[in-house]
Amino acid sequence: MSRILVVEDNEDLAFGLRKVLEFEGYEVEVANEGEAGLDSARGAPPDLLILDIMLPGKSGFDVLRELRISGHRFPILILTARSQESDVVLGFDFGADDYVTKPFSTAELLARVRALLRRVQTGTEGSAGGREAGASDVMTFGDVELSSSTRTVFRGGEPVELTPKEFDLLVALLERRGAVISRQELLKEVWGYGNANVNTRTVDVHLSELRRKLENDPAHPRYILTVRKAGYRLSR
Repeated sequence: MSRILVVEDNEDLAFGLRKVLEFEGYEVEVANEGEAGLDSARGAPPDLLILDIMLPGKSGFDVLRELRISGHRFPILILTARSQESDVVLGFDFGADDYVTKPFSTAELLARVRALLRRVQTGTEGSAGGREAGASDVMTFGDVELSSSTRTVFRGGEPVELTPKEFDLLVALLERRGAVISRQELLKEVWGYGNANVNTRTVDVHLSELRRKLENDPAHPRYILTVRKAGYRLSR
């Protein structure tokens, strides 16, 4: 039985999340503030942390950052009522694996929970969908060099810090260089979503960050391209 820690200060929402998750067979613990959630996560690391961003005292961002700095690698799904893309990006930079924007549907939340836990159970978390390094360990485009075995990226000889999902997304694009890959295919391969109808901007946010970090002009990318109504591709 997977154990999920929910850190949410809205008592009604926390109660609802507990009941929904317990009905699905998960063991659930709830904390109503950031400090208590941080202590719980450190004391008995869960299989998955569902973390609200707007918390009294220590914010969700603080909890997320401190857990990642201290080496905890369990998946973290952030909940946010904010619509600003910058807040979502900040969450990813601190090490979040996925996000849900309030209000959200139960079906959407459960789909993401299952996807995150599936990657943990199959040992694919942080490993680009289980791909193994082979003869083509080092891949390049422009002045960017990526090593799948060391999970490192260099641009112009300087290291570039990518989040785990940004790295996995870049690998997926590199492995299909020149070909178009749809948003649904990326959601399935990189995030493990079996339901192609999940409504999420996760791919778009991550692609935006890759362009910001790897393109000379992110607003007019040369390599990481959007193909209208079809998907994305990495140019040759």
